[in-house]
Amino acid sequence: MRVYFACSISGGRKDEKTYQHLVKMLQDQGAEVLTAHIAETGIEVIDGQVDPLEIYQRDVSWIEESDLLIAEVSTPSHGVGYEIGYALSLGKPVLCLYDHQAVVSKMITGNPHTLLTLRAYSGLEDLSKALESYLTGFRDDLGVLD
Repeated sequence: MRVYFACSISGGRKDEKTYQHLVKMLQDQGAEVLTAHIAETGIEVIDGQVDPLEIYQRDVSWIEESDLLIAEVSTPSHGVGYEIGYALSLGKPVLCLYDHQAVVSKMITGNPHTLLTLRAYSGLEDLSKALESYLTGFRDDLGVLD
C-alpha cells in the first residue's frame, strides 16, 4: 500500500510529534509512505531550499502514484487542502485526521465526497485506533490480506 501523507509544513509544526507517530504507525502496518520525510524535524528549512515548481511536480507525482492520501489537518495548510482536493479529483480515497479541539476548515468538514473520511481524535491512543480502523476497512475493501 502506497500512502501519500500530508501535514502542515509552512503553516506551523506544533503537531510534529503527531505527524511522526502517524508515519511510524503507517510504516509499522507495512505501508510505503511516499512523504515520510515531511514528518521529520527541520523539514520546513529543507523544503524552503527547494524550488517550488520542483516540490509541486514531485508531490503531484507522488499523489498520482499513491493508493490513498492520509492528512493530519489540525493545523491549517493551503498545501494540504490542495493535496486533498487533487487526490479526490483523481478518485483517491482520503482520510483526514484532526484533534477534536481543532477548528478545521468547513471546506473539509462540509465536503460530502464519498471518498473523503473524517476522523476526530483525542490523544495519540485514540488517533492510533482511528487510523488502524480506517486501514482495516481500506484493506478489506481492496481484498488485501495481511
